[in-house]
Amino acid sequence: MSKKILVVDDALDIVKILKIKLEQLDYKVVTASDGDEGWEKFKSEKPDLAILDIGLPKMDGDTLCELIKGEGSHSTPVIMLTGKTLMGDMEDAFKAGADVYINKPYEMSHLLDHIKKLIS
Repeated sequence: MSKKILVVDDALDIVKILKIKLEQLDYKVVTASDGDEGWEKFKSEKPDLAILDIGLPKMDGDTLCELIKGEGSHSTPVIMLTGKTLMGDMEDAFKAGADVYINKPYEMSHLLDHIKKLIS
């Protein structure tokens, strides 16, 4: 059974590229374009991993990460994939429960390595 990944980002080009690449690798991909939609999809789809942007409309990625990590056993890994590069942004993401923090622009191979490690 293929693993399910939730991608939440308001940059539709990033969502499209990730969806195509991850589906080529036999992952099931669920997408959302804002934090509220991401939370609803998380609850209904029960993904094995979430990839979140921090600067999301309606609910920011750090808040969404806190909700995901507060749900159930805290076992869903979260990768923050963001253009925010300040040390404080990274610290806030890890405080919210993020497992990995990757800056945009990013190397696809680097992201895929983290995905494999987190949900293998």
